[in-house]
Amino acid sequence: MTDDALVIFTPSGKRGRFALGTPVLTAARQLGVDLDSVCGGRGICSKCQITPGYGEFAKHGVTVEDGALSDWNEVEARYKRIRGLTEGRRLGCQAQIQGDVVIDVPPESQVHKQVIRKSATMRDIVMDPATRLLYVEVDEPDMHEPTGDFERLARALKEQWQVEGIAAELSLMRRLQPALRKGQWKITVALHKGNHDARYRILDMWPGYHEGKLLGLAIDLGSTTIAAHLCDLQDGTVLASAGVMNPQIRFGEDLMSRVSYAMMNPGGDKEMTSAVRTAINGLIQSISTEARVDPKQVYELVFVCNPVMHHLLLGIDPVELGQAPFALATSGSLSLDARDLDLAAVNHAARVYILPCIAGHVGADCAAVALSEEPNKSKDMVLIVDVGTNAELLLGNESRVLACSSPTGPAFEGAQISSGQRAAPGAIERVEINPVTKDPRFKIIGSDLWSTDPLFPAGTAITGICGSGIIEAVAEMRMAGIVDQQGLIGSPDQTGTARTVPEGRTHSYLLHDGTALGGPRIMVTQGDIRAIQLAKAALYAGARLLMDEMGVDTVDRVTLAGAFGAHISPKHAMVLGMIPDAPLDKVTSAGNAAGTGARIALCNVGSRNQIEETVQQIHKVETAIEPRFQEHFVNATAIPHATDAFPHLIGVATLPQVSFNTAGSGGEGGRRRKRG
Repeated sequence: MTDDALVIFTPSGKRGRFALGTPVLTAARQLGVDLDSVCGGRGICSKCQITPGYGEFAKHGVTVEDGALSDWNEVEARYKRIRGLTEGRRLGCQAQIQGDVVIDVPPESQVHKQVIRKSATMRDIVMDPATRLLYVEVDEPDMHEPTGDFERLARALKEQWQVEGIAAELSLMRRLQPALRKGQWKITVALHKGNHDARYRILDMWPGYHEGKLLGLAIDLGSTTIAAHLCDLQDGTVLASAGVMNPQIRFGEDLMSRVSYAMMNPGGDKEMTSAVRTAINGLIQSISTEARVDPKQVYELVFVCNPVMHHLLLGIDPVELGQAPFALATSGSLSLDARDLDLAAVNHAARVYILPCIAGHVGADCAAVALSEEPNKSKDMVLIVDVGTNAELLLGNESRVLACSSPTGPAFEGAQISSGQRAAPGAIERVEINPVTKDPRFKIIGSDLWSTDPLFPAGTAITGICGSGIIEAVAEMRMAGIVDQQGLIGSPDQTGTARTVPEGRTHSYLLHDGTALGGPRIMVTQGDIRAIQLAKAALYAGARLLMDEMGVDTVDRVTLAGAFGAHISPKHAMVLGMIPDAPLDKVTSAGNAAGTGARIALCNVGSRNQIEETVQQIHKVETAIEPRFQEHFVNATAIPHATDAFPHLIGVATLPQVSFNTAGSGGEGGRRRKRG
């Protein structure tokens, strides 16, 4: 009989020989196996549960017999009696190796647990947070060894957790001695080490063994909305998601108007900084209430934002971003104390990580999209469009990635539209127009029924039209022959429907008349069409500029990112000419990819190094000073485009060859759609 045994861990496949009597947890640590433990092997936390396999394992070339692990001991029996233990499971810190054995580490026992991001690209987030709980047993003071309690805590962390070099604030030093004595020289610490930190930082401490929550917030600070995900830092679970309007809207709907406000009003930047920080504190309180947790359990926050929001969050005057060369005060990632940003709602010791900006007006939100969608790892040419008030675009593959920003304005979000509103219950979000009768039907947020259904809620239930609704409405009008390639709405004679109503020298399309039931009269006006044309032309021109720089005329696939992008119909977006022509099955949504990128950076500290390296490799194309942008913009105002061909679109959608001019002529005459 040998003195050692072969131990094989699954699913990792790691193996090694260990002396008989070695605890499974010890073997796992020596092999670098993902087996969790908070209590340091004392049988308290139960994080190290394992499942031994018995029988013949041909794949591994080993037969496991009964007795391969030591018998149950009192610690395991007590744990099962009080808290329960799944049948067949053992505690890795208590079970000792007695013979060749195959040991499975279940997902819930893995340190780097995987969390499926269903709202984004269905990839996994590997859990490796910067902040974690550690239980330690500290030597009692000894007159013959005159060291301080903090020094002995540091030594215990090094011996029991291989943590070397710690720091703590004075306020925590004051709590250390009472906590150690109350816990009988056992203590749990919340330990933080960011990707740039040279030392570990103690954020909090509790006497004895503590099983409380460690929470983190991933925040996407946008021009229009502030979205947050409250996450459990121990397993990555999203406990709640919430959003609020960015109160800076009252200073200007788009980024440049806010920069102008700061330029024209002394102290204007400070006003906007105060407003957004107050809103974030309020959001933290509300999302914590929704999740039924104490906001003081939030120990870490990750922010992604565009450059103007980035500077205003930090309290930096954004004036330089309003003029060439659009210099950032700092483009690198930042690690800060939450209190430096006046975020009083979270734990006093909470830390903040802000992703790096790429350059100019391509910010940390675009970096977060790159982290989430990984265009630099794509085999094919992918265009990623983060649709918002300030759209940001990425184009590339594993060879090269380009980025730019495009000032689309707030039209896509329902602003500057005659009956427009933000996405909320009652807003029209889906539209279809019969190409023969020219009559519409639609859906509103909050109901799954079409407006033609007898049970559809009418009257005051319909409140306006949101961004996805206006996009579908304009695209449907184009396919129904109500709007021509140049964006002109035809007269009743030209279109064959009385729904096109004269308004001055132009026409509007009646989408819904709810006045008889006390509701609104919702029109799509010529001004609405123009606002959408300007927004979509800016978006397309940015994409076309990147394609020029890349030397390509087509893209293999398109990813629509952003909360708004998740609700855009690919077909309608292409009919409108928001995006280049591509197979419709290759146009997909990534949801709020910037928010997902923030979650990845929150849950995996190593990903921060990854994105910091990636942004250095992304080449920024400056649309504001590129002469070709204007040419692309003008051509892109046509629906879908004045010169570029859309062969994939033509295969799935009919675009009538009509032209309406202000003199009133129409039909097949006038300007026709050019094919490139």
